[in-house]
Amino acid sequence: MELQKLILEAWSNRELLKDPIYTEAVRAVIEEVDKGRLRTASPTDNGWQVNEWVKQAILMYFGIQQMKTYALEPFEFYDKMLLKKDYASLGVRAVPHAVARYGAYLAKNVVLMPSYVNIGAYVDEGSMVDTWATVGSCAQIGKGVHLSGGVGIGGVLEPLQASPVIVEDGCFIGSRCIVVEGVIVEKEAVLGANVVLTQSTKIIDVSGSEPVEMKGRVPARSVVIPGTYNKQFPAGEFGVGCALIIGQRKPSTDLKTSLNDALRDFNVSV
Repeated sequence: MELQKLILEAWSNRELLKDPIYTEAVRAVIEEVDKGRLRTASPTDNGWQVNEWVKQAILMYFGIQQMKTYALEPFEFYDKMLLKKDYASLGVRAVPHAVARYGAYLAKNVVLMPSYVNIGAYVDEGSMVDTWATVGSCAQIGKGVHLSGGVGIGGVLEPLQASPVIVEDGCFIGSRCIVVEGVIVEKEAVLGANVVLTQSTKIIDVSGSEPVEMKGRVPARSVVIPGTYNKQFPAGEFGVGCALIIGQRKPSTDLKTSLNDALRDFNVSV
């Protein structure tokens, strides 16, 4: 692919960015990402493939863009990055003060409440980004996902090989959840309010006769709540945060139901 070749050459030798051929290649990649034709991470038969060269293009885009003042009285902004526009033609509902940067893909029927979507992110059809939720750079959000109020989906541009946060189709992410460091939330999982997931967070399946521990991935259709486990420190034993898988989504909570309903199936107070 010609674009990929040019990006890799410019990444190895930044002096090449003085040549319009290379700067236009960078801009062309951002346009492709903005329209959803290129992604920083792509689904494959075996999981997800990180496209490092696309992330390289985004990083170089920051370098070639010039600072500019944007005024919308009484507000003023001073930044390098353009914002998305023409929401009506995209079929996206954007409620004031929703902000999405150019270079983030928003599919048809996405709803943005007052929220923020960063460059390189991909938000698929019919998903809701609720009030004060943030979708970080390169994060991948599937179809029909609900990111509730105040959710923080982490971004990643460097290291280049690092996988972004991935929230697959049909997930409910409860209020004030934090999902960062390339954690994958698989299809139709439910995270209750205040679940925090990093690559070092213990995710413990307590739905069976013995606990099963994992990290970095929430299995499909899991129902997850915040929890703690005891850990010994020099000063004594203290509770450390974790995430508890308490069961699987039931058919009654499959479609068009609230996060609260999914948790009530397991007698969890919400």
